[in-house]
Amino acid sequence: MCIQTVGLIQAAIERAGITTVSISLLHEVTDVLRPPRALFVPYKLGFPLGEPNNAALQHRIIGAALSLLARNDVPVIEDFQA
Repeated sequence: MCIQTVGLIQAAIERAGITTVSISLLHEVTDVLRPPRALFVPYKLGFPLGEPNNAALQHRIIGAALSLLARNDVPVIEDFQA
């Protein structure tokens, strides 16, 4: 699925009244698409939750992403602090 499609799906879900958040690996693409809420993570493509078998890091990333759900000052793009 192309990145633009994901952005369109997120926008459609938001229009239906459901709050969304995305995890982004490509800051330059996220800056163009401007989803309502996004967390940029500094990891390689295919590894949005960081290194495999690092549950503590993965929980921190998911927690940081979920914390954006409370934000209404959209669009919000935050950088994950590793």
